[in-house]
Amino acid sequence: MPVLRQFELIEAVKAYDPTADEALLNRAYVYAMKMHGSQLRASGDPYFAHPIQVAGILTDYRLDTATIVTALLHDVVEDTSATRDDIAQMFGEEVAVLVEGVTKLSRLELQAEHTRQAENLRKFILAISRDVRVLLVKLADRLHNMRTLQYVKPEKRERISRETLEVYAPLGRSIGIHSIASELEELAFTHLNPTAKTAIERRLEALKLEHGHAIEGVSSEVTRVLEEAGIAARVPGRQKTPYSIWRKLQRKSVGFSSLSDIYGFRVIVDSEDECYRALGVIHRAWPMVPERFKDFISTPKSNNYRSLHTTVVGPSGLRIEMQIRTEAMDRVAEDGVAAHWRYKNQSYGFDRQAMEADGGRDPLQNLRHLVQVIEHGEGGEDWVEHAKLEMYLDQVFVFTPKGALITLPRGGMALDFAYAVHTEVGDTAVGVKINGELKPMRTQLQNGDVVEIIRGAKRDIPADWRSLTVTGRARSAIRRHIRSSEREEFIKLGRAALEQTLERAEKALGEVSLKPALETLAIEEEGELFESIGRGRLSPSRVAEVLFPGLKGRLKAGPEKKRIDDAQARLFVRGGGLTPGVSVHFGACCTPVPGDRIVGILEPDKGLTVHTIDCQQLADFADDDSVWQDLQWTPQAEHEAVASARIRATMKNAPGVLGQVSTLIGEAGGNILNLVMAHRQQDFFDIEIDVEVEDARHATTIIAALRANPSVDTVERARG
Repeated sequence: MPVLRQFELIEAVKAYDPTADEALLNRAYVYAMKMHGSQLRASGDPYFAHPIQVAGILTDYRLDTATIVTALLHDVVEDTSATRDDIAQMFGEEVAVLVEGVTKLSRLELQAEHTRQAENLRKFILAISRDVRVLLVKLADRLHNMRTLQYVKPEKRERISRETLEVYAPLGRSIGIHSIASELEELAFTHLNPTAKTAIERRLEALKLEHGHAIEGVSSEVTRVLEEAGIAARVPGRQKTPYSIWRKLQRKSVGFSSLSDIYGFRVIVDSEDECYRALGVIHRAWPMVPERFKDFISTPKSNNYRSLHTTVVGPSGLRIEMQIRTEAMDRVAEDGVAAHWRYKNQSYGFDRQAMEADGGRDPLQNLRHLVQVIEHGEGGEDWVEHAKLEMYLDQVFVFTPKGALITLPRGGMALDFAYAVHTEVGDTAVGVKINGELKPMRTQLQNGDVVEIIRGAKRDIPADWRSLTVTGRARSAIRRHIRSSEREEFIKLGRAALEQTLERAEKALGEVSLKPALETLAIEEEGELFESIGRGRLSPSRVAEVLFPGLKGRLKAGPEKKRIDDAQARLFVRGGGLTPGVSVHFGACCTPVPGDRIVGILEPDKGLTVHTIDCQQLADFADDDSVWQDLQWTPQAEHEAVASARIRATMKNAPGVLGQVSTLIGEAGGNILNLVMAHRQQDFFDIEIDVEVEDARHATTIIAALRANPSVDTVERARG
């Protein structure tokens, strides 16, 4: 792509902001070129082309002069001899603060050092929570880097693509900039899983050949029906992107052919009132699909997205999603917070009053919520996962008994609600009423639920309550309560892990003093050493090599991964019901693996059976709360073990299909342990496959890869 010339960039800014400081923009353009000088990018292009293209991207979102200047200068402090003081002197304090904010963001490298990743993400969230323009520049910076990623080394390409999917795209969606987020996802998906993307694109092409004519007529037909009802509307169509389809294949237990909203249409009307009128007209003209209607106008998403969603059965029996909104809602849907930059009162900038008048909320509200979690001291890999979860997940809208709206990530439960209301409410929660009925604390909340927390005296919170939450705020509060009480358990686990590592090397812990290890590793006492091993902060191999220098190079960087089985079940789970003498085993009905949310069922004759939270067999115990035990995976299970996940699939009865499935599982890093075929018919047959996986996420990736194959009709985890 050709570099924007100086006058072209100025004209692009002046087109939407006639008051823009032309001299300031000119100085920044020239200064960026001068300071980056002869520096080159991996593509061989001059480096100064990058900040100029980043600035060009931001002009498409009509951002103010200070943001455009920051884009031009965003790398000069980091990559050249320029200082913050130089920037302040030449371009003003506002630009200097923004450039400093961008410069301070540590590169988010996805690597094995989880605590370092967590610390970088902390700095990132804290920096962008102060001024949304810092995030806008970083998103444009990452977008241009992703567009030119093919020139980067493959191993670096994978790391950059993964952090784009896990951090940058969710951050973009959190402030509503779906156009950038969607392009980031597609570019990252291309590099991370080209096979899956190609498979989905082929399926989309086949669907287009099959239904293309019917789809082409939908727009004109909807426009005609609305015109007859006196509603002027614009009805553009769109096809879902390959990555969004991949995510649905991962989340839902359906095959490609069962996805209902591959094709969608936006119905753009003049007013909010006409949105609801258009909805009625469309529902009278075509049958709606039950449970597929959502009203994001009366309850906007936290990123200020507003629209009516419905799915109807259209021409040729096709399910078609309709998104009904006004022009203003459509701009916010695409550009998010950037839609509110405009010319007002003889100056150009962010119009907070107009945003609030449209029913919008603070665009950084989500990020400031994460800042609260940071400030309460939550740390480590868990915090990173919760931060990503809260940036990424869809939301549910629930109400207090007095009608106050509380927004939670989908899957949120009573304790998440309680801590969202107030820390004191969460700390004293003992039960919950949902829509006036007493319900178990593990009940997932649904849109529109009225939730009343039953409170008792303040007390120590059981460790197993962490499995009853999904939000970082709730988990952070619970973790603060239990951190001290669980220390002894981690010390025991750490000692056992070190003893096992030494045993494999034919050494024993009693043969040597721990003092050299404490001095070398700067640890004060033995308990802290074992606790660090138990929590996964310190490798037992590293400690063993310090205690016995002769072992250096003979031990692997980490312990051999153990197979999770009944014989060593207590190494892998912890929580209620694990009293001495009680046998523990994993349910064959649902084959739990690390990453699954788990519960235990304690029966007198059978001992404690570990189930996934969605195992169908749990329905047999719904009326007997006394047998339920809340469990969690231990650090050993999460970092040092593999497990068997049972997958059920229905596939075409054709030559080579089984071979394709085996290949897909192998390419995704799975190992087939057992395979059973059943119900073989002329067209289809069912199989059950036991696959060795690292965790639930690994199993989900394998399932999504299978769903993308046209020969596979349905595939899901066995759940009883």
